[in-house]
Amino acid sequence: MTDDLRTAPEASAAPASAAPAPDAEPPYEPDPRRWRILGVSLVVGFMSLLDVTIVNVAVPSMQSGLDTSAATIQWVVSGYALAFGLTLVAGGRLGDAYGRRRMMLIGLVAFVASSALVGLAPNATLVVLARLLQGASAGLLTPQNSGLIQELFRGPERGRAFGLFGLTVSLASATGPVLGGAIIALAGAENGWRWLFLVNVPIGVVAMVAVVLLVPRATESGSPGRIDLVGAALLGGAVFCLLYPVVQLEAGARWPLLLLVGVPTLALGFVRWEHRVVARQHAPLLDVRLLRRTPGYAGGLAIGTLYFTGFTGVLLVLSVWLQEQRDLSALHTGLLVAPFAVGAAISSPIAGRLVSRVGRPLTLAAIATMGVGTLLVALLVPGRSDAALAVALPLCLLLAGLGGGAVVSPNITLTLAEVPTRMGGAAGGALQTGQRIGSALGAALLMTVYQVVAGGSPDAGVRAALVTAVVVLGAAFATTLVTYRRG
Repeated sequence: MTDDLRTAPEASAAPASAAPAPDAEPPYEPDPRRWRILGVSLVVGFMSLLDVTIVNVAVPSMQSGLDTSAATIQWVVSGYALAFGLTLVAGGRLGDAYGRRRMMLIGLVAFVASSALVGLAPNATLVVLARLLQGASAGLLTPQNSGLIQELFRGPERGRAFGLFGLTVSLASATGPVLGGAIIALAGAENGWRWLFLVNVPIGVVAMVAVVLLVPRATESGSPGRIDLVGAALLGGAVFCLLYPVVQLEAGARWPLLLLVGVPTLALGFVRWEHRVVARQHAPLLDVRLLRRTPGYAGGLAIGTLYFTGFTGVLLVLSVWLQEQRDLSALHTGLLVAPFAVGAAISSPIAGRLVSRVGRPLTLAAIATMGVGTLLVALLVPGRSDAALAVALPLCLLLAGLGGGAVVSPNITLTLAEVPTRMGGAAGGALQTGQRIGSALGAALLMTVYQVVAGGSPDAGVRAALVTAVVVLGAAFATTLVTYRRG
């Protein structure tokens, strides 16, 4: 693995008796506090990921409370995802270089402050700006999870740790609507949405204390040096040119689609620049040789992106349909989609324990199960009476959740299995950037399908959106199969 990430001349010239290269993996010594450190890290990760979906059920409340347009509120939802996606790889690289503990504390301070700003903002403009800051700070926090797991765990333990991380991702995505609906029901429709963000303040302060007490400085094993600002700018520009048109498309604007032409140019420029940085023996933002030389990394990146494209919009479309067409409250909606989170909570830890023995076939079975559950929702739920819906929807989503919970953690484990620890944060950040891109694309795709078809029949609209999700999940299944056959 180490030789794979050295240039050919270096690998051939190094004598057998030479000292270990700087890229070599350090000897592994298990930290007796590793599970407690992981627990703190997962609480922080859950908080930042929860804010991606918790506002889905709050859109009507926010629009009413702020007396603003639907397009502006869409920026509250999508602007967070945009800023989140822009900073993930850079946040991971900063953690590699300057230490996970330090970046977690910086990210937490920014996240708590921006959460308070969102909750207290007097107008929609300040809410949007604070949400952008909140998303950027979440991008600093989240990649430290995968980086810490890479550092602290090896072998089957790493699979179990990523299983818990996958559980965190699934629960944060699926429980957001439930928690959001409950908070709005308790605090009132007009200003209840503010408490979705203000609750982050005490939780974040407690998390900061826990990081200071439990996360040791010993994990700050990176070598600072220069940060690749040009690479960060090129990659950030490519992600922006991809995500911004998606966000604006959801808000009804079409002209930003022109930015899509910049995606391949900036992406190619990023790849060439990173090769140049490595050739000069400087630290790259992301060693792009991982895509070609690290087994399973490129395939896992594609699988994660496609899965989140198919998965994310499902709960969003169902939440909108249940509230707008079935006249259900935010809390009732959240409770109906909660079985997905229950299924994910059951399967994620189990999948984390099995992945070391089963490998990619586990991901294949999980994606197939998720697809079957989503297809059953499309076939059995639209057009049913409230009583039939209350039975069919939770059961189908439970099945989908059992599949979905077993996708994320095994894919992360297998994708990062051969990645050197020194690049764990940046590689994990790239993987999560793919997930954020998939989430944004999936939400825009499924909502567009729903809105176009729902003009004739809302039930037909939700059915068409869910079938679209199944098609995308089919693409994720096919990609997983190809990756598995290539070994």
